[in-house]
Amino acid sequence: MKANKVAVFGRSIEGCVLCIVSLADLAGAQTPLSWDQVKSRFESTNPALKADALNVDEMRAEEITAYLRPNPQFTLSTDGTQIVSHDGNWVPFKGTDVVPTLSYLHEREHKRELRLESAKEGTRIAESQHEDLKRNLEFTLRAAFVNTLQEKAILELAKADLEYYEKIIEISRERYKAGDIAQVDFDRIELLRVQYEVEIQTAIVNLRTAKIQLLQLLDDRTPVDQSDVSGQFDFSDALKPLDDFRQIALDARPDLQAALETIQQSQTNHKLAVSNGSTDPTFSGWYTYNSSNNNPNGIQTLGVSVSIPLRVFDHNHGEKQRTQIDIGRSQQASEATRAQVFSDVDSAYEQVRSNIALLTPYRDKYKDEATRVRDTITFSYEHGGASLMDFLNAQSDYRVVQLAYLQLVGAYMTATSQLNLAVGREAIQ
Repeated sequence: MKANKVAVFGRSIEGCVLCIVSLADLAGAQTPLSWDQVKSRFESTNPALKADALNVDEMRAEEITAYLRPNPQFTLSTDGTQIVSHDGNWVPFKGTDVVPTLSYLHEREHKRELRLESAKEGTRIAESQHEDLKRNLEFTLRAAFVNTLQEKAILELAKADLEYYEKIIEISRERYKAGDIAQVDFDRIELLRVQYEVEIQTAIVNLRTAKIQLLQLLDDRTPVDQSDVSGQFDFSDALKPLDDFRQIALDARPDLQAALETIQQSQTNHKLAVSNGSTDPTFSGWYTYNSSNNNPNGIQTLGVSVSIPLRVFDHNHGEKQRTQIDIGRSQQASEATRAQVFSDVDSAYEQVRSNIALLTPYRDKYKDEATRVRDTITFSYEHGGASLMDFLNAQSDYRVVQLAYLQLVGAYMTATSQLNLAVGREAIQ
């Protein structure tokens, strides 16, 4: 009876331990992130992107400064103070006149409005440049994401190859025991297992390295073993015409938008330079108490004045000429950017098309042929109808074809990311 109770108690403890271990594994594991989730995290956590967003906020704050009116000027002056009177008595402040003056510079020719317009255009340029930085960083992020998927697929292939090869070792062991193969042939088969173990360890290291790069872009401190991603690792042979991608790029490329917005700002800056060449008068008004004049009733007086600079030599000619030249420079820069857009799209499109041309026969023919040849030779070897060399060659060809296919899929997905980068948005999912 006591033995039964001890056994039951032991099984209960074992069950509790298993439950605790299972809960710990569930707590440590993280749900694999999809591409949309990775991109969302990147947009909210990447330090470089967040720092650049603050630059846009700074440009927006400069709009307030650009539209400020000139501050009025207040001046307080006194005159006529007599230290000693004519009879030698001390009479402080007798006969002193006090003159408070208020002046204001009036800006003409819409200077404030043009400064505000130029500042707003600067903000729009900064926003477009921010989107361009985001576009480039997301390409790096997508490349790291695709690399992680590729290394996962390669690791799964290596594990499947080792599992398949373990069965071959068991078959060879049975044949060796039956005397169908020599000791040296069986030893050669067992020694080749090391290659599969090396491939698995290499794939594990490559996968961890890819995850580390991805976590760095996300500014995530999650342990590598607890991070994972999920997504479709495949290709599609459907590809839109090149002209469609060119048009998307013209509409969506933020660097091209920034170049066009720079032309608008240059034109506004030229208008502002012309406006700054105009004369701005300063209006002043003052009140005088106990003024020193010949008017016996002039104890309190008011006065006004207008000060107009005589722009005989300076009409802001240099700035007018500089901003006019800047318009032409901005136009040429936009044309260069447009040419670069077409070049980027054409190059990326050709790379995608080339990858599709390489992948299609692998998918439709080579993969199945490699599997069929391997299985046929393996069956023949198992029954003594094929040599060891035939079997090893068939197994090697199978691994080469399967690995090449995975690498081509990764190259295709990277090329589509490059095409998305070229057009300015995710035209190919």
